[in-house]
Order: sequence, then structure tokens, then C-alpha cells
Amino acid sequence: MTATGRQCGDCTLCCKVMAIEELAKPAGAWCPHCAPGLGCRIYPDRPAECRSFSCVWLVNELLEEHWKPSRSKLVLTTSEDGLEVRCDPGFPGAWRREPFRSELREWAISGETLDMTVVVIVGQRMTLLTPEREFDLGIVGPDERIVRELDGTRVVNATVTKASDLEQ
Repeated sequence: MTATGRQCGDCTLCCKVMAIEELAKPAGAWCPHCAPGLGCRIYPDRPAECRSFSCVWLVNELLEEHWKPSRSKLVLTTSEDGLEVRCDPGFPGAWRREPFRSELREWAISGETLDMTVVVIVGQRMTLLTPEREFDLGIVGPDERIVRELDGTRVVNATVTKASDLEQ
């Protein structure tokens, strides 16, 4: 149980949408140890990255009940620069349904002034949401970074670059 009092219950969507390095499990595929809708079959011995993981719905009581991943088909996580919306690849358009689409747009609007991003991830494909548009970034590898071009705080373009190119 988390500080919010919320529990995963029947929700196991993180076991599908998240990559688990220790198990070499890619994002978008069910973990071999997951019984979908029931839970982890190796729960006492699950990897450290699973032990330390909590989705935003579990830990943020401001997030309404409709955001529970088993209902919304969306797992919200945070990153260094904002919010990541991991969509069940079996429901790739879930983030475009209401009320999710409108709420994500509102978060993109408030995030723009705070230099925080909203990125939707379906499988390996990423889309950067801004108040005015969606930037389809395609497949973004672990060695790549999203680069935003700004006009003040407004994002006017987004591209993907190798991380090593940014260090130069």
C-alpha cells in the first residue's frame, strides 16, 4: 500500500509497458512472471527495479480514479524532464480518448511554462505533446535524446539526436 492508500489490485499493466533490464524484458511485452490481472508470480523475489517502481496513479492522490492503468490503459511515470505516458500497445489510441486527451493537453500547457514535457510512448514510438501540436518522434533508442527547439517557452520543433552528439 502506498502513501495514498492505493494498491495495484487487479492492475498489472506496468508488467507489460515497462522494460525490465534485469529480466531482459522489452517494453510492450508481458513479463514472463506476470499473471495478467492477478499479479507477479515471483513477487517476493522480483527484480529491484520492480520493487522500487510505482506509477504516478499509485503515488499521486490528485490523479483521479479514471487514470488507474487497468482502466485507462495508460501507465504514467515521471522522468527528469516531465511526464511519460506509457500506452498499452494493445490499445495504442487510448491516450487520444477523452478525458485523457484533454487532460494531457492541459498538462502540456502548464508544463510548457515550467520546461516540463509530456511524452506519449506506445511500444518504442514516442510522441511529444505540446499545447499546439504533437511531434511524432518515431522510435527513440536508449542512446538517443529528444531535442526541443524553443521560441521563448513555446516548443516550435522537436528532433531526436544521438546522446553522444549532444556531448560534443
